[in-house]
Amino acid sequence: MSLPPTADVVVIGAGATGAACAYFAALAGLRVAVVERGAIAGGTSSACEGNILVSDKEAGPELALAQYSQHLWRTDLAEFGPLWEFESKGGLVVSARPGTQENLAALAERQRAAGIDVELVDGPDLLRLEPLLFPAMAGGAFYPQDAQVQPMLVVAHLLRLARGLGATVHPDTQVTGFVRSGDAVTGVQTTRGIIAAPRVVNAAGTWGGAVAALARVTVPVLPRRGFVMVTEPLPVTVHHKVYAAEYVDNVASSDAGLQTSPVVEGTDSGTILIGSSRERVGFDKTFSPRVLAEMAGKAIALFPFLSDVLALRSYFGFRPYCPDHLPVIGPDPRAPGLWHACGHEGAGIGLAAGTGALIAASLTGAQPALDLSPFVPERFEEPLHA
Repeated sequence: MSLPPTADVVVIGAGATGAACAYFAALAGLRVAVVERGAIAGGTSSACEGNILVSDKEAGPELALAQYSQHLWRTDLAEFGPLWEFESKGGLVVSARPGTQENLAALAERQRAAGIDVELVDGPDLLRLEPLLFPAMAGGAFYPQDAQVQPMLVVAHLLRLARGLGATVHPDTQVTGFVRSGDAVTGVQTTRGIIAAPRVVNAAGTWGGAVAALARVTVPVLPRRGFVMVTEPLPVTVHHKVYAAEYVDNVASSDAGLQTSPVVEGTDSGTILIGSSRERVGFDKTFSPRVLAEMAGKAIALFPFLSDVLALRSYFGFRPYCPDHLPVIGPDPRAPGLWHACGHEGAGIGLAAGTGALIAASLTGAQPALDLSPFVPERFEEPLHA
């Protein structure tokens, strides 16, 4: 399809966040053009587990965004849930030591005060929820709101729905610069031509920082590599998303080095997904047996039966990491006409719905459902000193 010469808004990036921005903007009546440097869902959205979580978030702005997104997944988008295999499976966070369980209980109390449904579970009751779990765990916390989707189906169907509302989608179309009028962004230059538009959304995921730099603004989004292992199909053996409590600490860490923590969950097809790892190595695509060995060992410690299960394959992707662990959402006053919707790290699938709706409200001048001030792009600017 040829590029349209004009649009009301250009969305850069056709992953889950870009697709959600396109859908909600088109739903709001805007003429939307989506441009993607490669294939649809070719970045982080094709290399993740599709989690929609509240369990791994501390009370604060990101948790509020997760709650808003949960609301949208379960209400405005609920009729489409079967299309992307929405499964409200619940999450179970487990602690191996009493001290860790005390920390988990304190986190659960703060989350409960923010409106999260969470139930503390003692060691014996863990086996009621997950009979094959290692039996000597100190305890855990169960989060019934945690859910999962098939992320590539999310992207495909949100873009299909957006096209039904008049949007156009253009893969293999890389943005090489911005059209400017003074400081204002008035369109995009791409490898296939120019689209004039008074609004442009940077939803480029791990490339969000590079796209921002084309507009001469700084958004410090960096890639953080993570691996996932996939087992042979089995009868239903793991009933929830199950992970060790240290996973929450790893999510919030700024350490550039390798971190692994066990995350195990079943799928409808019978395969089991095993994670997780985090490391900042740029866009290094080197296969790492050491990382997989660490992940496998920790998963077996959580579910001993996995020692006899065949791992069929593994894959990895790059999560868009921000130094303060909050996404960048909203208009950029340094480049009027440019909005950002990136930097969600490993939470992008779950936060996509809320991000898309907030961006659409901001684009149309409506009042966003959440205060965007914690997510503003200019928060990374160095303060001026007298």
